Amino acid sequence: GHALQRRTLRTPLPPLLRPRPPPATPVWCFAQLEEDGGGGACADLLGDDPVPLADCCLNPAYGYKRHPQGHCHTCRSGAWGPWGPWGGCSVTCGEGTQPGRGRRAVGRRGGEARARGRGRGRDPCPLPPEAGRWSPWAPWGECSATCGAGTQGRSRACADPAPRCGGDCGPGGARETRVCRGGTPTCPVGGGWGPWGPWGSCGGTCEGAGPKPRRSRSRRCDSPPPSTDPPGPACPGDAVDAQPCPALPPCPVDGAWGAWSATAPCPVTCGLGVVTWRRACDAPPPQHGGRRCHGNSLRRGVCGPHGPCPAVPHWGPWGDWTPCERPLWGAQSCEPAVGQQRRTRECVGRKPGGPACLAEGGVATIQIRACYNIHHCLLAGNWSDWSPWGLCTPPCGPSPTRSRVRECQPIYPAYPLTVTPVGSAVPVNVTFWGSARPRCPRLEGQLLRLEERRPCLHPPS
Repeated sequence: GHALQRRTLRTPLPPLLRPRPPPATPVWCFAQLEEDGGGGACADLLGDDPVPLADCCLNPAYGYKRHPQGHCHTCRSGAWGPWGPWGGCSVTCGEGTQPGRGRRAVGRRGGEARARGRGRGRDPCPLPPEAGRWSPWAPWGECSATCGAGTQGRSRACADPAPRCGGDCGPGGARETRVCRGGTPTCPVGGGWGPWGPWGSCGGTCEGAGPKPRRSRSRRCDSPPPSTDPPGPACPGDAVDAQPCPALPPCPVDGAWGAWSATAPCPVTCGLGVVTWRRACDAPPPQHGGRRCHGNSLRRGVCGPHGPCPAVPHWGPWGDWTPCERPLWGAQSCEPAVGQQRRTRECVGRKPGGPACLAEGGVATIQIRACYNIHHCLLAGNWSDWSPWGLCTPPCGPSPTRSRVRECQPIYPAYPLTVTPVGSAVPVNVTFWGSARPRCPRLEGQLLRLEERRPCLHPPS
């Protein structure tokens, strides 16, 4: 024999768990198993060699060892023994557990066995709670407000003594509050701005070289107004807001004359000459619909005298054209019949025996041209554009005026403007001669001439 061994199951085992060693594990099989509590001793070895476990345990009363000197195991299923006594509770109050009760799993005929179930157990062990008591209230704290109504609080602790085992200190809480008053009965109220009013009108209608026109809007400090007793702070910021006016057109700029040009040298060396001064409307020029400069851009004056000029023969001015006539037929007007006109000039200052006047371009004392006679002919007409403004009349003194005109101008007939005279291969130009009588639509009650007058600005005294 082997010595008997006692073993207590310290950990819970699964209920009714059959030993399941690997099927191919060889064991030493014994025909007798002596049980002693949780252990046992094997006797009567069957055979000299190990056999498969399944073959050994065909008889549940047999036992086996995995090693020759190992523990003896039973082939039958294990079962739980009776429970042991309970241990002490884990706490002194409230709910705890009672550990320490155990049971053993043994085979039917002794030896170590495995069984399903728990080897140790725990049960609740309730004990009654103990009530605590509130400590005295602490002094009231400071008021939360320095003026008007506020709150203040005080506290106490559930620790005189503290409760145990889930107990409490009874009704009431650990903190309470009450309404209090600050040092000043009424708080000052700061002012608040009301909404902005609409934008006002612009300080100008156009944008020029000076400061840009602006517009403004305002608001009132009345939402709420600042208190007076005690005095509250005023509204922060400005009551008036201003900004440049948007999208203004540029202002008209009236034109102004620049300086007169320097005096040019006299163009003649004898007799009297004429010099001209000029100025431009560019200081500044008119812009954006501004008015043009008033007055003349040219000024003329007489220069000299340098003494009389020596007499030199020269051509005098051309005389007037003769009426347009056809040779042998005389004047034929209002027809597309080509006539002729003549004009002459004289050589002035020629001394007897002195040099004659030089011909200019082959023309000496007479000119001839082809013409159409439209004198006193009734023709359709159109109104001309306005003429430039004339000079102020009188040039100085009170109430001078100036004028401009539109005239009814004839629409000339569609006659040929070039003809080739008989016996010549060179074409000549044909001009219209005479004062026709044009007919225009009535304009402001006028048929031939319309005049407009206006006063002169800044006339010299």
